[in-house]
Amino acid sequence: MSSKKDLSVPATQVSITGVIERGCQFEGKLVFHGTVRINGMFKGQIYTPDTIVIGEDAQVHADVEAGVAIISGELIGNLKAKYRVELHKPAVFRGEIMTPSLSVDEGVLFEGSTKMVQA
Repeated sequence: MSSKKDLSVPATQVSITGVIERGCQFEGKLVFHGTVRINGMFKGQIYTPDTIVIGEDAQVHADVEAGVAIISGELIGNLKAKYRVELHKPAVFRGEIMTPSLSVDEGVLFEGSTKMVQA
């Protein structure tokens, strides 16, 4: 795994190592390496040094700590990303973001605050 992260990688080009698909519900603590895509419902805590992808159908109520977070669905909670956060339409985010790089597409609903920190 390279130590440099690309600044913009479409979610469709990310190799997925795990999935919580639409129709699935999970509650608890999720810890993983690689890339996990969530399209279902998740409640709890998420930790990865790598990438979390929250798809358009996802409803996530969690505190998240990740290397990279790519969000197109709903995330309610605090988000800390070591490298970057991407919010893509039709994402809904409510909470606090802490990251060195933040990208927000037009049409995203963002309610909360952000703090830009060095990687």
